[in-house]
Amino acid sequence: MTLLIGIDIGTSGSKGVLVGTDGALLARASREHTTATPRPGWAEHDARTVWWRDLTELSAELLAAVPAGERIGAVGVSGIGPCLLPTDADATPLRPAILYGVDTRAGEQIAAQRERYGEWQVLERCGSPLTSQAIGPKLAWVREREPEVWARARRWFMASSYLVHRLTGAYVLDHHSASQCTPLYDLRRGAWIEEWCEEIAPGLQRPRLVWPSEVVGEVTPEAQRTTGIPAGTPVIAGTIDAWAEATAVGATVPGDLMLMYGTTMFLVNVVAEAAPDPRLWSTRGAFPDTYCLAAGMATSGAVTGWLRDLTGADYDTLVAEAAAIAPGAEGLLMLPYFAGERTPLFDPDARGLVLGLTLRHGRGHLYRAALEATAFGVRHNLAAMEAAGGDIRRVTAVGGGARALWTRIVSDVTGRAQDVPRYTTGAAYGDAFLAAVGTGRAVAADIAGWNPVAHTVEPDPATAGTYDELYRLYRELYPATRDAAHALAARQHAAADGPPL
Repeated sequence: MTLLIGIDIGTSGSKGVLVGTDGALLARASREHTTATPRPGWAEHDARTVWWRDLTELSAELLAAVPAGERIGAVGVSGIGPCLLPTDADATPLRPAILYGVDTRAGEQIAAQRERYGEWQVLERCGSPLTSQAIGPKLAWVREREPEVWARARRWFMASSYLVHRLTGAYVLDHHSASQCTPLYDLRRGAWIEEWCEEIAPGLQRPRLVWPSEVVGEVTPEAQRTTGIPAGTPVIAGTIDAWAEATAVGATVPGDLMLMYGTTMFLVNVVAEAAPDPRLWSTRGAFPDTYCLAAGMATSGAVTGWLRDLTGADYDTLVAEAAAIAPGAEGLLMLPYFAGERTPLFDPDARGLVLGLTLRHGRGHLYRAALEATAFGVRHNLAAMEAAGGDIRRVTAVGGGARALWTRIVSDVTGRAQDVPRYTTGAAYGDAFLAAVGTGRAVAADIAGWNPVAHTVEPDPATAGTYDELYRLYRELYPATRDAAHALAARQHAAADGPPL
């Protein structure tokens, strides 16, 4: 049997899978890593000691599970994005990679590019507003703040494209990832905007544009020595993790929505045509002739992880305690903006808040309030998607956090059923499927057979009244506290740049 390897680099960990060409999950592996936060609003990964090291370790573990007489037919990779890793002409990293929208350092550059190119012109041409998610301002930040790095820079990568280069030597970027490189890519033309690229990133070679499932090269002998993957094994271009996850659960046709439970919460709604909206991202899909409306919260699992570390309790204990508490967490309401917020607020200076605390509340109440807060954030984003013309007919849950309590709370808060597939491994599984497509072993529609729905989470109508009232308060809480949150954020920024206030 020919087998497929899929590897995904996440914010706080990486995952790999070994999959048969019939979709059977034969082995899985994972590695945890840390995200560096050297200053408030900064989020970075070292590409060599996080991205590449994780891939080599995961590859070795997966290859050890390959039965005798069987071989690896293809490799697919994905990763967090859009990220910015500047390198020299030999693809040697010149600084840690600047991560996606959770890294909010480029505020001045965002404002400058809005002024230079026009807020609505960028939205119409590129599909997304200029925010902390955009690559253009991150490039400008490096050029302005780190001129010694910029002087040596010749190329730039994302997580998936860097791994592909290390495996094959190819310098490519898939169309979906490129469509998140605002304001460098024309959404409808499917091409780089040459004049804006030259102005924002002069001297940097642009990667060749391909589709995620395209085979772009083969594992080199040098990469084989490091990873163990046989030289000559085909490698596809890959893409950003959320779109690999959407592929993994069959969210590939208009009307489908993928809800990814991870360190951050991400939503991808496949639509028939580009639908730019200033509250969301409008992107290319994982396959040609598809578009997506996308939304992303800055935190979700990151907050539950923070509570785990803060309390010293493990997840099983926290989940059990939260499950024993009635909807509404006995009067607690949380804003989950612990790292600012992405869609639909696009406010990097939003801050987390817990309202209603009393001496009777414990860690279980806080944990339930955190899960409910992410559910309210999902409901807020779904409302923005529908207002923008989104087409939401089927919701599928995926990711490491797609567990019973959390999915039930989200369905209760949103009033929407969620299909949970047989495998919720996520992006790594989607990478393997895209590799199967790229090597002619599958077509897009085959994912329904690879990963069928295991069960459906239905909303409990008895909770609707409670959650409708709490959602109303949730929506009122941010504007009521925004000025205070921004003032505190300003103090945090100042403290990071100078002596403590």
